[in-house]
Amino acid sequence: MNPTLVEVVRSGFTESIHRGSLLVTGPGGEPVLDLGATRVPVYPRSSNKPLQALGMLRAGLEVGDEDLAIICASHNGEPEHVRRVAELLARHGLSEADLRCPADYPLHGPSRIDAIRAGEPSRLAMNCSGKHAGMLAACVQRGWPTEDYLSPDHKLQRIIGETIEDLIGEEIAHTGVDGCGAPLFAFSLAGLARSFSRLTTSADEAERRIDRCMRANPWLIGGTSREDTVLMLAVDGLLAKGGAEGVHAAALPDGSAITMKIDDGGQRVREAVLVTALRRLGHTPGSDAAAAVLDGLARGAGWVRGGGHEVGEFRVTF
Repeated sequence: MNPTLVEVVRSGFTESIHRGSLLVTGPGGEPVLDLGATRVPVYPRSSNKPLQALGMLRAGLEVGDEDLAIICASHNGEPEHVRRVAELLARHGLSEADLRCPADYPLHGPSRIDAIRAGEPSRLAMNCSGKHAGMLAACVQRGWPTEDYLSPDHKLQRIIGETIEDLIGEEIAHTGVDGCGAPLFAFSLAGLARSFSRLTTSADEAERRIDRCMRANPWLIGGTSREDTVLMLAVDGLLAKGGAEGVHAAALPDGSAITMKIDDGGQRVREAVLVTALRRLGHTPGSDAAAAVLDGLARGAGWVRGGGHEVGEFRVTF
C-alpha cells in the first residue's frame, strides 16, 4: 500500500486520507523524496501533453510559439482558447468537424454557463482540443491522412511514442485510450520526472522550446484560476503540467523535478503536495505575492470550509 501523502482534517477530525506516490529528484536526477510505487507504470494523462507536442515537432510540425502552447494545454475552453484552436485548424484547411475529441462544455465556470445557454457542447471547447488540432496540423503539413490520426498505428502516433520513450528513458508499458480519444502511454513516475527534467535543461532546441513556450504562455496552458497557470506565474522558471486521476509533473530550470500520482484519482490535494515538494527542493518565492499564492495552494485554500469559514486543513504528511 502506498504511503499517506495528505490528510484532510475537519474540526480536528481526520476525515479522509489521500495515499499515493511521489518522486522528487534533484538537478542530477538524484532522489530527494521517493515515496510509493514510483517505478510502476501509470497513465500520466494530460501530463503527457508536453511530450506528445515534442513528438509532433519531431514529426515535422511547424507552428508559432503560442500555437505550440495551446497544443500542450488542458485549457479552460474560454473564448480566447477556443478562438486560437479554431484559427490553428483553419490555417491548415481544417475545422471543428475534423477533430476526433469528444464535444464538451468549457471547464471555466462563466464560459461553461454561456455555452450551456447557447445550447450545445463543442469539440473546440474540450480541454484537449489544442493537442488534437496540433496532431491534425502535423498530418496536413506532412501529407499524412487525417481521418485516422488517433490510431496507434498512424505514422504520427508512432513518432510520438518513440519520442516519449526517448524522453522517459524506458519502454512504454502499455498503450490505452485517453479521455479525449488519443493514444495514452503508460510509464513510471520516474520516467515522467526524467522527461520533465530533460525539457528544462536540454541543449536540443525543440526540447527546450516546449519548456520555453509553456512558461511564456501560462494562461494558454490552463486559463483563469487553473493550477498550472497559477503555479507557473508564481514560481519563476517552473514548468508544470497536471493530468486527470491525480497526476502532476513539474520541473525547475536546474532540472529538479516532481512527479506524483494520487491513488484515489482526487485532484484537490495535488497543489498541496506539489508546493510542499518545491519547498523540500529549497524553492524560495521571489515576492510576498508569490509566497501568498503558494501558501494558499499548500493549505488547500477553499476546500475545507463550513458556513463560509475555514473549519479544517490539509496536512501534508511527508
